Order: sequence, then structure tokens, then C-alpha cells
Amino acid sequence: MFTPLLTLTAGDPFCSASASFFGMMGTVAAVVFANLGSAYGSSKAGVGVAHLGIMDHKLVMKGIVPVIMAGILGIYGLIVGIIISTNINVGAGYSTYKGYTHLASGLACGLSALAAGLAIGVVGDAGVRAYGKQQRIFVGLILILIFGEALALYGLIVALVVSLLDNGPKCPAVV
Repeated sequence: MFTPLLTLTAGDPFCSASASFFGMMGTVAAVVFANLGSAYGSSKAGVGVAHLGIMDHKLVMKGIVPVIMAGILGIYGLIVGIIISTNINVGAGYSTYKGYTHLASGLACGLSALAAGLAIGVVGDAGVRAYGKQQRIFVGLILILIFGEALALYGLIVALVVSLLDNGPKCPAVV
């Protein structure tokens, strides 16, 4: 079963048997780091929403915006993870170059979403608490949250561009 993969790279350093490992690690990095950012942002901002509910329960629906924005980060990682995993095809020849581009793509998306989740969580918590005391701060809070979300969007764009780069060297198909 594993014999074709092991004999594939006898003399070709560009067609390593570990290329698919790096591609799959890109999938894992995109999903795991994006979900970590999403979970942190949702939980941190959720604490602020709970505090807002104690101060004025009528403001909770508007105050839940940071939690929703943090939840979107996980979707970015899911999109990139699916794109990467569907492009990993060892049977058609999968080069080391392509494995590394998929790893870079997953890291770009995942780590950007993690950073955005940290920003959204901190800003969402403090901003929602401040919104409970002064409602005129809401527009400013939303603008700051949008700039935090933009960090993940930049990572998503880079990940999509990098993951769809050319295959690099041609590798023989594994039968």
C-alpha cells in the first residue's frame, strides 16, 4: 500500500513522499488556528455581553455583534481548509512545492484569524461594556471591530491566492 509513495522519491527532491503531509498540515493549520481565534473572540466578547445584560438587558441584541464577528473567523479557516484538502491529489502527482504552498496558505489564514480573534475579543469585551454605559460609542465600536475582522480577511485573501498557485515541478503520478 505504501510502497509507491516510498519509491517515488528515489532521486527527485521536488517530489517528496512527505509533500502531502505538508499540504494536510496546511489544512489543519487553517482550521485549528482560525477556530482558536473564533473561540477566543466569541468567549471574550461573550463575557462583555453578559455584563451588558446585567447593566441594561435591552442593549444585548446590539451588543452581540462582536460575538457574531468572531464566529465568522472559523468560517474563513473552513473555506481555506476545504480548498487545500481538495487540491491534495497524490495520485495525480503532488510536488513538494505544492505541499509547502498549501502549508503557507493554511498558516496565513489560520494565524491571521487567530490575531483577528484576539483583537475582536479584547475590543468586543471592553467596547460592549462601554456601550452599556454610553450608547453613542456603538458606531466607533463597530468600526474598530471591522478593522479587527479585516486582519482575518487579509489572511483569507493571501491564503486563497497562495493555495491556487501553479503546481511547480511536475511529479509522476502514484498508482
